[in-house]
Amino acid sequence: MTALVTDTAAWKTLAAHAAQAKHLQLRELLAAPSRSTEFHAEAEGMILDYSRQLATSETRRLLFELAKSCDVQGKLAAMAAGAKLNTTEDRSVLHMALRASADTTLIVDGVDVVAQVHEVLGQIRVFSEEIRSGKRRGATGKPLTNVVAIGIGGSYLGPEFVNESLRTEPACVASAHGRRLRFLANVDPIDVSRALSELDPATTLVVVVSKTFTTAETMLNARTVRAWLTASLGAKATAKHMVAVSTNLKEVTAFGIDPKNVFGFWDWVGGRYSVCSAVGILPLSLQYSYDVMEEFLAGAESIDQHLLSAPLEGNLPILMGLFGVWNSSFLGHATRALLPYCQALMRFAPHIQQVDMESNGKRVALDGTPLGFDAGEVNFGEPGTNGQHSFYQLIHQGRIVPCDFLGFQESQQPIHIPGEAVANHDELMANFFAQPDALAFGKTAEECAAEGVPAALVPHKVFPGNRPSNVLLLERLSAYTCGQLLALYEHRTVVQGFIWGLNSFDQWGVELGKVLAKQVRSQLSTSRATPGTVVTGFNPSTTALLERYLRGPAPKPGMAGLAKPAQAKTVAKAQSARRPAAAAKVVTRTTAKTKPVAKAAVAAPKRAGKGATVTGKAKSKPKPKSKSQTKPTPRR
Repeated sequence: MTALVTDTAAWKTLAAHAAQAKHLQLRELLAAPSRSTEFHAEAEGMILDYSRQLATSETRRLLFELAKSCDVQGKLAAMAAGAKLNTTEDRSVLHMALRASADTTLIVDGVDVVAQVHEVLGQIRVFSEEIRSGKRRGATGKPLTNVVAIGIGGSYLGPEFVNESLRTEPACVASAHGRRLRFLANVDPIDVSRALSELDPATTLVVVVSKTFTTAETMLNARTVRAWLTASLGAKATAKHMVAVSTNLKEVTAFGIDPKNVFGFWDWVGGRYSVCSAVGILPLSLQYSYDVMEEFLAGAESIDQHLLSAPLEGNLPILMGLFGVWNSSFLGHATRALLPYCQALMRFAPHIQQVDMESNGKRVALDGTPLGFDAGEVNFGEPGTNGQHSFYQLIHQGRIVPCDFLGFQESQQPIHIPGEAVANHDELMANFFAQPDALAFGKTAEECAAEGVPAALVPHKVFPGNRPSNVLLLERLSAYTCGQLLALYEHRTVVQGFIWGLNSFDQWGVELGKVLAKQVRSQLSTSRATPGTVVTGFNPSTTALLERYLRGPAPKPGMAGLAKPAQAKTVAKAQSARRPAAAAKVVTRTTAKTKPVAKAAVAAPKRAGKGATVTGKAKSKPKPKSKSQTKPTPRR
C-alpha cells in the first residue's frame, strides 16, 4: 500500500504551520518592501506576482520541502520521458510531445512518438492549406469556407478557448478573413440549430472529433449534420464535406468519411490535454492557418521547457501548483476563481474547469487507498470587468475564494477616444490592478467611519480583506502567449496531482452517468415506438419523471383553442418560419399517438471493429507563411 501524502513529515509540518498562518494579515505582509521581489517570478515573458498569498518565506520553504518529498520534479521528468504514469489505464502521459520540436526524439515502447506527431502535423499543414487556398473544394465545386467542429468535452472546450482567444488578434483576423469556425458539442438540438444557422452546406466542411468514433453525443450530432449535408448535396457529399480526428478507421470509413481524411492521435493523449493534437490544431489551422498554430505550439513548448529546467524558486507552474495545494488542502479554501482581464479569454475558465476538475477531482490515491481529504478545487470564472458586476460581491464580503488575475500590457484591439482620460485598455487594467489589493487589504470599520459612512451602514461597508490571489501579467494575447497560458495551467494541475498522490490522467468519474443514460435511452426508444409501454427498471422518482416526460407538456389555461386544426396550422407555420433554414431539413416524423420525435434523415451505419491510426498522404506546394505580431524563434 502506497503511503499517503498526509502521512509524510513534510505534510504534517505544513499542517502545523498552517494553524499559525491563518493568523497572518496581508496588510502587514505587503508592507514589507522586499515582499514584491521575494514573492515574484518571471519567465518566458510572463510575470507571476504571488505576494498576496497568505504565506511567509517559511511557508514557501515548507512547500518546497513538500514538493521534494513528493518528488514532483522527478515525476515531471518521468512524464516527459514517457513513463506510464496513468496507472489505471497503463498509459504514458505525453501531451508535451504534441508540441515538441521536430528535431526531438522520444522513444516510447519502441516508437518515436514525436515523429508520429509530426507526421500528423504535416498532414494537417497540407490539408488545411489546400482547403484555405481553394485547391480542395466541396461537392458542388465551391470553396469550403465554413468549418463545423463536432466534439464534446476535451474535443471541444480547449479548441473553442483558443479560437476565442485568437478571433480578435489582428494577424489572426487577417488570416481568417472570409472564414467561419463553429463548434457543435451539446447533443441538445438547439446547439445543432445554432451551429448550422446561416451556413450553406455547399461551403461547409465538418470535422468530427472522437477518438473511438462511438461517443454517443458526438456521433448523434455527426449523423444529424451528415443528414443536413446529404439532404442538400446528395449521399456522396459525406466524403467531400466530412473529415475525422479519430483512431478508429473502420468506424470512420463505415460512416462514409474518406480514409485519407482521417487525422490520428493516440491513447497517451487525454481529451482535456489534447488541444495541441489534431483535435485542436486541425480546425484551428483551417480557420487561422497552420503557420499561426505553429506559433501556438511553440508557446506551449516554451513553458514545457521552463517546467523541466527551472528551479523550484522560479518555476511558474510549480509555484502555482504549490500555492494551490496550500490554499485548498491547508487553508481549507475549496474554490478558485479564474479572472482574465481580457474578453478574448472568455472561454479560458470553462476549459481550465475541465483540465483541473476532471484531472484532480478524485477520492483515492494511485493504489486505490482513500485519500482522507478532499482533493481538487472548484473552478469558475468570467472576464473582468463583467465578473465584478456578477460574483465579486461574494469574493469580497462572502466566502474566501483564492483568485488568479490575468492581464496583458497591450490590448489586441486598442482604443483611445480623444478627450477621454485614459484609453479603454487602461480603464480595464485599472480594475485589474485594484481588485487584488481590494481583496488583500479590505476596508476596516474605522476607515469607513473616517470616510463619514453612517454608523448603521458601517457593518455593510466593511471588507474583511486578507483574501489571497495571484497576479499574472503578460505582454499581449497572441497565438504564442495563448499556448503559454494553456501549458502553464495544464502543468499547474499536474503538479497538484503529483503532490496529492492521485492519478490526474484518468476520468472514471464520468462513466457512471453514461451507463445509466443507456438504460434511459433504451426506455425512451421503446416508449416512443410503442406508446403505452410501461416504464420499468428505475427507482420510483425517476419512473414518475419519465412517465411525465413521455406524456409531454400539459395544456396551458386559455390555450385549449389552439388544438383546432386551422389554428394549429397557423402556429406550426409560424414556428417553421422561426427555424433556421439549415436545420429544417434534418428532423421530424410524427406517429399516430406520439409527439414529433427528432430523427436523422439517414440511418446510422452498422458498427464495425476498431481500426488503427491513419495519416493520409497529400502533396501540395507550401503556401507562404503569414506573419503574426508575436513571432517566436522558428522551431521546425
